Amino acid sequence: MGYELDDALALVGASPAVEALRALIDQVAQSTATLLIRGESGTGKEVVARLVHAQSPRAGAPFVPVNCGAIPSDLLESELFGHRKGAFTGALADRLGRFQLANGGTLFLDEIGDMPPYMQVKLLRVLQERQVEPVGGTAPEHVDVRVVAATHRDLEKAVAEGNFREDLYYRLNVIPVEVPALRDRLEDLPLLAEYLAAVHAPATAEPITLSDAFLAMLARHDWPGNVRELSNLLQRFSTLYPGVCLEPELIPPSLLPQGLLPRDGGEGPLSAPEDPIGLLFGKAPGNPVEAAIMAGQGWGAFPEEGVSLREQLAEFESTLIARALEAAGGNVSQAARLLKVQRTTLIEKINKYNLAS
Repeated sequence: MGYELDDALALVGASPAVEALRALIDQVAQSTATLLIRGESGTGKEVVARLVHAQSPRAGAPFVPVNCGAIPSDLLESELFGHRKGAFTGALADRLGRFQLANGGTLFLDEIGDMPPYMQVKLLRVLQERQVEPVGGTAPEHVDVRVVAATHRDLEKAVAEGNFREDLYYRLNVIPVEVPALRDRLEDLPLLAEYLAAVHAPATAEPITLSDAFLAMLARHDWPGNVRELSNLLQRFSTLYPGVCLEPELIPPSLLPQGLLPRDGGEGPLSAPEDPIGLLFGKAPGNPVEAAIMAGQGWGAFPEEGVSLREQLAEFESTLIARALEAAGGNVSQAARLLKVQRTTLIEKINKYNLAS
């Protein structure tokens, strides 16, 4: 999954689902049994696996993750079990596999449902015998590894369709762990948002805050990307609106997930503000930059005639500087502080855009 956030991220919240997950992690961490973690993409399956490892007697040994869906099938065997020098073209030296690297610790097999059938057979043998044989090797090697697997796929369906070995499924599914989707624990949204706002706050500004109306708007989203999608969104807002208390009308639709827009009165179909750029900078509707941005987010179509990025960015910058000067009552030093730029830089841009008046 690749989070660069605190390992507790998947467990931020106080919902019954999160409380149950915490209790299960505490219980299974002391075991050596194989775990199968299920959940949609972005829910934090690797975070859960790392927490299990960190609370286990193996915490002092390596935690080694492998994304089974990201490694080409012809390299997966070597990646997992290692190889001997000369085993194939390019094998210039002996190389340890992930099983050997995780010896004494935990091996996390992410996206196990994407493992090709021939590797499923080899993995089953390793789980049964606790031995691996490097590619090009002549003797098996013992490994002491706890295997934790994860998938967003329906493995029972894959077994029924003949795409996943039934015996391997039962080998992996000793202790099933379900990571809830964000839409199933929306009561955790305020705590998650507060946590992520603090994580993503710029060094020079306070964390953003979310009004009750803004949180209510977020709660109407399905969150198909789950916690990862929420994290990306909060990082976007933290970058563009540092230290600001966010209200629904402040954010243009191009910066919101597709389909997530303020509702009029909280009910009825979602509708975009008439002039989203104007809400921020007082510009006229029909702005081609906004149209292009919205097209990139899936709103409408990109203008057939195209747009001049340089011209539109210059217009955007000019308008923003004019608004800052207006807010500062014409005081250049105060406007520079509002825009977080040096006074000399602002003077150069004022002259460039003929805003001295």
